[in-house]
Amino acid sequence: MKVAQNKNVSVHYTGKLKDGSIFDSSVDREPLNFTVGEGKLIPGFENGIVGMEVNEKKLIEIPFNEAYGEVRKDLIQEVSKSNLPADLKPEVGMQLQSNGQDGSTILVTIVKVENNKVIVDANHPLAGKDLVFDIEIVDIK
Repeated sequence: MKVAQNKNVSVHYTGKLKDGSIFDSSVDREPLNFTVGEGKLIPGFENGIVGMEVNEKKLIEIPFNEAYGEVRKDLIQEVSKSNLPADLKPEVGMQLQSNGQDGSTILVTIVKVENNKVIVDANHPLAGKDLVFDIEIVDIK
């Protein structure tokens, strides 16, 4: 049996950046389980495993436009420190929750701290980056 649309698939993976640094891996935990075509994973990952068989291993390279997209400048904003909780000491790299215009919760990362304001980025941390995955198909149903 081969990986195809609507098949339930279990995979082990190691995700890396082009420089070889690892950003995520399932190797020391349960395999990732998902249904191909549901859109829960980045398109390049799903497309890259179609046609693979159980126990097959493959290296796939995913350009940023098939992963988390480009860095969007409109998702980088200034926030007055007066809008932050009074007991918060903002630091670069700190993640905060914010509310989107539709009421949804958005995760933002502080990328710069200035005297009276912070610069936050709501882009996915891997936006604008080409990704490399070592994949092993564990099961197909």
